[in-house]
Amino acid sequence: MVKTLNLPLRVYEDLRGVSEELTLMAKKQISPSMAVDLLIEVYRAHLSNPCALDRFSQQLQTLNLMSPQEFDRYWDEPTKSATKHEKIEKTKNKEKLTDS
Repeated sequence: MVKTLNLPLRVYEDLRGVSEELTLMAKKQISPSMAVDLLIEVYRAHLSNPCALDRFSQQLQTLNLMSPQEFDRYWDEPTKSATKHEKIEKTKNKEKLTDS
């Protein structure tokens, strides 16, 4: 059974890129869903080593991760934030020019 998964654009584009890289390595077509499956297999293989699992768990616990809601909001609106930042910078630059 196929399920739909909504991804932020940046994550989707990264997944497409990984899919293309895997296609080149395998010399066979690798779809994005196949790439996800392969990445999960690599993840599980790596973490089957108890030392790797422990180290990865420690790193995850010390990371300052966003909540899922913050992550989705951040990646859904990166261009809006950049546009606002650019407008603020342009306004500051105009003010500097008029003050001189």
